Amino acid sequence: MNDFQAGRPLVLRGGTVLPMDGRRVLPHTDVLVTGDKIAAVGPALEAPEGAAEIDASGGIVMPGMIDTHRHMWQTALRGYGADWTLTQYFVWFYLEYGKLFRPEDVHAGNTLAALEALDAGVTTVVDWSHGLRTPDHADAAADALRSVPGRYVLAYGNIQQPPAEWAAAPELRDFVRRRITGDGMLGFQLAFDVLGDPSFPEQPAFEVARDLGVTVTTHAGVWGATGDDGIRLMYEHGFMTPGTVYVHAASLSADSYHRIAATGGSISVSTESEQSAGQGYPPTWAIRAHGIPVSLSMDTSVWWSGDLFSAMRATLGADRSREHLEAHAKSETVTHCSLRADQVVDWATRGGAAAIGRADLGTLAPGQKADLVLIKNDASPVSFPVLNPFGHVAFQAQRADVHTVLVNGRVVKHEHRLVGIDLAAARAGTERTVEYLKGQMGEEAWEKGMNPDIPSTKILDNPYTYTDYRSDSTHRL
Repeated sequence: MNDFQAGRPLVLRGGTVLPMDGRRVLPHTDVLVTGDKIAAVGPALEAPEGAAEIDASGGIVMPGMIDTHRHMWQTALRGYGADWTLTQYFVWFYLEYGKLFRPEDVHAGNTLAALEALDAGVTTVVDWSHGLRTPDHADAAADALRSVPGRYVLAYGNIQQPPAEWAAAPELRDFVRRRITGDGMLGFQLAFDVLGDPSFPEQPAFEVARDLGVTVTTHAGVWGATGDDGIRLMYEHGFMTPGTVYVHAASLSADSYHRIAATGGSISVSTESEQSAGQGYPPTWAIRAHGIPVSLSMDTSVWWSGDLFSAMRATLGADRSREHLEAHAKSETVTHCSLRADQVVDWATRGGAAAIGRADLGTLAPGQKADLVLIKNDASPVSFPVLNPFGHVAFQAQRADVHTVLVNGRVVKHEHRLVGIDLAAARAGTERTVEYLKGQMGEEAWEKGMNPDIPSTKILDNPYTYTDYRSDSTHRL
């Protein structure tokens, strides 16, 4: 393995480079990194003496992916809610057991989430951290993020209190003063939802965000929870501003989409979440007509995969499925796909950078921050041929194909392994959290929470049945 000590220049040689400045593809191209920035992109670059080299031939070099909405604190419960609906999620975390999480449990979840993000080539994550019940919980979240060499935005929230209460508490301003240093590695947002109460009780939280000069990220268009009234209230009170990120936006009217477009907001689409949990149909098929900027996110590992390959694939599938469905309802045929592979790759990179206000991320060009990913797996038959690089990223690649990851010029994964990471410590922290929660809940409640009741299914009477084929042993279901 190369010696990737800090400050040593690095060149990735001969890869297919996706600079993400349009649909350009640069074959047989080098990327030179010096310090924390990209120094040059081009063929046969001359590297400084002593530079480390990585053979990128046969692989794809692209910007690090950016997830704009991930509840990292929940990751120690990976897969626990695989069969949940959104209602069951709300009951478990908001009403029953979310308040059990100690600061060390938030730390364990954030650490594990940060590691799985890097492993999948996600170099920046917005930690939608709505489990920060106390200052100790907030410090634990920040400590975990600082301990893993990725780039993060801590979106501060607390589902156990109204936003007006926790946002106005002096502890919040103290946290920002102590922990958010402006070093570019840990950003800050406020994370809360607007429920549509005509009295607009969330206004004080928006005012705090304005006073702090930070943006707001909010779950919007979540069926049965947040809808058009919340958007309207934000608009009427002057709090729909550029930089606001609307998560899901899956059950909104055209009027709400017009308001978002007109005020410079963006939408974070979590397709695996929306199509499974019930926020509404994944909205890209509807919002494309409004010209609203899009980024991608995975939501929570309590349900879904922690990578953006799955997000890109699911988003293309959901958008195209809806486009065909709408056409078929009018007895029409879709002859050309409207949403293309390069667009979802753009949303996973440049779109995420725009959503968090980081013009220095999301593209590969001289002067940009050196957050980048090499997708290459010589041991896999799926690694070749690479005919359509955008299509390969969106439909063929997966976590195991992430060969090398750089964040801020630092190699954090190489030859398919995380570099300098203590996975044993992360595993131990996760196990302690699981055992603690099991003990607090009791075995019966733990099992019931993980395995909700299955609704009964009524098989319709079939008027065309004229033989009992099920009794034929050769046609058993």
